[in-house]
Amino acid sequence: MEHSRRARIHVISETAFYGKGQGVHTAFVDCVNFLGKSGRYDVVVNGAGWGDLFHAHTYGPYYFWKGRRYKGRRVFTAHVIPDSAKGSIPAERLMRPLVRWYLRRVYTYADVCISISPVVTDQVRRLSPSTQVVEIVNPLNTERFRPSQELRRAGRRRLGLPDNAFVALGVGQLEKRKGVEDFIDIAAACPEVRFVWVGGRPYGAATEGVGRINAKMRREDCAVQFAGLFDLEDMPTLYNAADLFLFPSLQENCPMAPIEAAACGLPVVFRDLPEYRRLYQSPYLAAPDTPAFVEFVRRLHNDEAFRERAKGLSEALIRQFETTQVLEALDSVYETLLRSRQPVSRLSRFLPRRVVRRNGAPHRCDACVAKDEHDAPAVRTGIRRAGCREDPGRAATTTVCGRSARNQGGSGGWRCAEAAPRHRTFRGSPAGRQCSRDDRSESRLT
Repeated sequence: MEHSRRARIHVISETAFYGKGQGVHTAFVDCVNFLGKSGRYDVVVNGAGWGDLFHAHTYGPYYFWKGRRYKGRRVFTAHVIPDSAKGSIPAERLMRPLVRWYLRRVYTYADVCISISPVVTDQVRRLSPSTQVVEIVNPLNTERFRPSQELRRAGRRRLGLPDNAFVALGVGQLEKRKGVEDFIDIAAACPEVRFVWVGGRPYGAATEGVGRINAKMRREDCAVQFAGLFDLEDMPTLYNAADLFLFPSLQENCPMAPIEAAACGLPVVFRDLPEYRRLYQSPYLAAPDTPAFVEFVRRLHNDEAFRERAKGLSEALIRQFETTQVLEALDSVYETLLRSRQPVSRLSRFLPRRVVRRNGAPHRCDACVAKDEHDAPAVRTGIRRAGCREDPGRAATTTVCGRSARNQGGSGGWRCAEAAPRHRTFRGSPAGRQCSRDDRSESRLT
């Protein structure tokens, strides 16, 4: 991109304040890191300042608040769709209409919505047809996630695992959607293998099935070691400590945990979901049910040749998520928005923002078109008592350029901001008023 200075990208995510033990936070951290390392942009994170373009990864009140200054320059990465609520939150069926209503507003608020998978693309377009959707997968940090014998030894020490144990690892929140209950059943059927689950409940009691899953975890026949929640920096150590990664999740969009495990050299077994068939560009191991998972675990434990072939599948799988490809796609989105953005003056922030449109397009005043100095839309402003200062009988509502005039209120009348302060009023019909002292400050609609 060719700019006089590097563009500043304002990246936000509420997971920096809570909910770090989830894939959205990983995607946010990786986005910040690879944008900064690319050398193409300056990155502003959360409350550290403002930028030229806004990119959000979460969808809470912070998203709407921080995005208020970036109209026309808002990018939102959609990690969540209405189906993501299934098995994640209590009373999901009752909450489903509210979830759909809220996510529709989240998607619509963005100028460009980045979809992380084909399934997400379909859902965003269904809920918000007017939003531009671009499909870009989450990037993989191959510098962080890589095979390492040193990390393997450190991970086994940290988890208290013997060196000769064959370890199957699962990662995710303790909720039904992540398949943790099936993971417990798989472990019960394979006593010759050590099973470890990494993850917790970032949202506490708001997580689905707390009592039910806790009861299953406390059963005497539960053969799973629940290691708890770890920071992102610890995950390469934990992946390397394992020999096999199981991902029995019931619903996903573009999960990073199995891709990170594959990057660390582990064979990965997915649940056979239609989402993965559309997402992944290379073959992978897929189990349709718990007995199939059990069969894969036993074969990968006992058949070394099959285990090596499965590692080869993992090597091919991660190529789709290389940072270079993701950055090029993201750079195209940023460049388009930065080139088409409309500058916002300090003055126009205080004007009412109802843009006057004709045939669906915003208008500019004649002075703006002639001078070509700015690209601010015409704004209809005024209150009922604020008529022309020199002629109170004039219509109170006046159409003016959003960057050349402001409402002085009551007796102040309308003043031309680009001319001297003494140029007080706008004359003419509501369709075309002009400064009483400077005919060049016309603000007719075209």
